[in-house]
Amino acid sequence: MTTWAWVAVVVVAVVALAAVGYFVLQQQKRRNHLRERFGPEYERIVAEHDNRREAEQELLHREQRHAELDIRPLTEEARDTYASRWIEVQERFVDAPGFAVTEADQLVTAVMAERGYPTDDFEQRLSDLSVGHAATLDHYRTAHEISGRAARKEASTEDLRQAMVHYRALFEELLHETTRGR
Repeated sequence: MTTWAWVAVVVVAVVALAAVGYFVLQQQKRRNHLRERFGPEYERIVAEHDNRREAEQELLHREQRHAELDIRPLTEEARDTYASRWIEVQERFVDAPGFAVTEADQLVTAVMAERGYPTDDFEQRLSDLSVGHAATLDHYRTAHEISGRAARKEASTEDLRQAMVHYRALFEELLHETTRGR
């Protein structure tokens, strides 16, 4: 083989290695972005899928959908109104814990709707919330699950108290968040 042929082979190999390195670097940057953005939700979605690529595609799709939503902060008046309603719900917990948990769920949903989140389907709510509220998403899942058990009369008062704590985590975040992520 001539010197030029060897040079061509080496150049092609270097270019191929550079391309592979660039691809791997871009993939790692995307993965780090998704891990940072979705927190524990990233690992949960990866565990649900057959492979990491499918899971990451779902998370990217969630980001795209979220970017198309008209998410907006609450007005100061709306925040004050919702905060007062939350206090009323907490006060009702003493006499009617199951009813208070149902009200808490409805109040969280109302805040979501006013902020611009679609609220028709619970799974879609989770998906939409995961983009900006991944840290409190497990609170919402747990509260919703307890609320379902409460509706079937299968939740203890302590369970209901925990549901209120979980709902409050997301409620507070939705109430006070601006559109900083946009």
